[in-house]
Amino acid sequence: MNVTINIEQVLEDHKLWLTGKGGKRADLSGAILSGANLSGANLYRADLSGAILSGANLYRADLFRANLYRADLSGAILSRAILSGATLSRADLSRAILSGANLSGADLSRAILSGANLFSATLSDADLSGATLSRADLSRAILSGATLSRADLSRAILSGANLSSATLSRADLSCANLSRADLSDADLSGAILSCADLFSATLSRANLSGAILSGVISIRADP
Repeated sequence: MNVTINIEQVLEDHKLWLTGKGGKRADLSGAILSGANLSGANLYRADLSGAILSGANLYRADLFRANLYRADLSGAILSRAILSGATLSRADLSRAILSGANLSGADLSRAILSGANLFSATLSDADLSGATLSRADLSRAILSGATLSRADLSRAILSGANLSSATLSRADLSCANLSRADLSDADLSGAILSCADLFSATLSRANLSGAILSGVISIRADP
């Protein structure tokens, strides 16, 4: 999209479309919106695929079921945003602030989230297969039932995170902080956990078959 965008008009038309009063669905695919202030914007089911939103302010924005495939959200502010059911496959969310955001059921497969802040974010049942989350802060995040197979979580902070029933098969968790994390019923088969911190982590009924545990800190066996 190379034309100048009247974002206020796009949002107004989108609001009318959502309420069945005419208007049209927001199509911001490929739009250049770097640094834009979209705080609290209603972009429910909007098309933002391929959009450039680096450094944009999307605090508390409603992006439920929005299409953000391959979007550039690097360094964007998405704290407390609603992204449940959104498509974020292959999106760049490196260094993005997603603290308290709702990403339940979102498609984040192969997304880049290195260095992202996901403190207390909700990612239950999200698809993060093949995603890059190295050095991301996921402390106290809810990842129950999430798919993280083959994800790169090296040096990620997952202290106090809920990973119960999550799929982490062949994930790279080397040197990750998993202290006090809940990994009950999680699938960690073939995962790399070398030098990971598992102090007071819950591993009851977790599948650790084929996992690499060399240098793990404070692992304990749960009944």
